[in-house]
Amino acid sequence: MIQTAVAIVFMAGGAFFLMVSTVGLLRLPDFFTRAHAVGKSETLGSLLVLIGLAIHNGWQLESGKLFLIVVLVAVTNPSGIHTLTRAALRKGMEIWIHPDDRARTPAPPAEETWDTTEIRP
Repeated sequence: MIQTAVAIVFMAGGAFFLMVSTVGLLRLPDFFTRAHAVGKSETLGSLLVLIGLAIHNGWQLESGKLFLIVVLVAVTNPSGIHTLTRAALRKGMEIWIHPDDRARTPAPPAEETWDTTEIRP
């Protein structure tokens, strides 16, 4: 009885964070803010759901497999989101700036060029 109640609390918390992730994905304006919302809340939501399932299942082999999946999700989701956003930034994707802040934001510095003629072996 207590085991089931704890599992329900974990799964309900996970469902809440997965719903927050969905709302963030639908409502936020650009790739970087969407990736931030999904990266944080989707990771926590899926971890909570998987832990809830492992608690509900009890001490069995399947619970061990679920905890292994929890570890893999905890490691791969944040690094995957980081890699995607870094690749988008390197490809030149613009970061969204609120229209009210555009007037107050200074222009970005000119792109730096490297003079390789001065480098000597």
